[in-house]
Amino acid sequence: MQQAQGFLYIISAPSGAGKTSLVRELLKRDDRVRVSVSHTTRAAREGEQEGVAYNFVEVAEFDRLIEQQEFLEYADVFTQKYGTSKGWVTDQLAQGTDVILEIDWQGAEQVRAKMPDAKSIFILPPSREALLSRLTGRGTDSDDVIAQRMAQAESEMSHYGEFDYLVINDQFDQALDELAAIFTANRLSLGVQSLAQKTLLQDLL
Repeated sequence: MQQAQGFLYIISAPSGAGKTSLVRELLKRDDRVRVSVSHTTRAAREGEQEGVAYNFVEVAEFDRLIEQQEFLEYADVFTQKYGTSKGWVTDQLAQGTDVILEIDWQGAEQVRAKMPDAKSIFILPPSREALLSRLTGRGTDSDDVIAQRMAQAESEMSHYGEFDYLVINDQFDQALDELAAIFTANRLSLGVQSLAQKTLLQDLL
């Protein structure tokens, strides 16, 4: 059986939609998927491991990587920089591994321009009320902070139409099944199966 190229997936969602939990559970059930580890200029927090949580680099090194066009996408977030390594992603895809980029709609726009074959998935909450409940779940934020987070979430959700797939995270297990089905369906596409099952197809025909 020949090995097909892996798929690149962009997964975006507003804060509170449950993206991180869905991706974490998907990785447990599918060993052919990896999540890209971003580069960042921020300091490591307690318990974070180099190369696992992030690739921690100095600002000068980050800027050098930008100059050498080593990032698929990058952004400034609250005075810190974050970026996705183009080399690591392309290496994983060449090995037949599917790669997930957990990035916002702006990062997705950058990636699509460089890798138009990427599959993009947007995750939405089932209602405004559910989203507000999730954003206020910790009970530690002021009303102003919650209002700002809701406004940011609404801005992000307005870009759902730019994505290939839409998953509504109402019942978690159902949303997880739907997310996994996207990965399965792409692996069963004619191009992938024609390569993976080349010997069988020649034998059958």
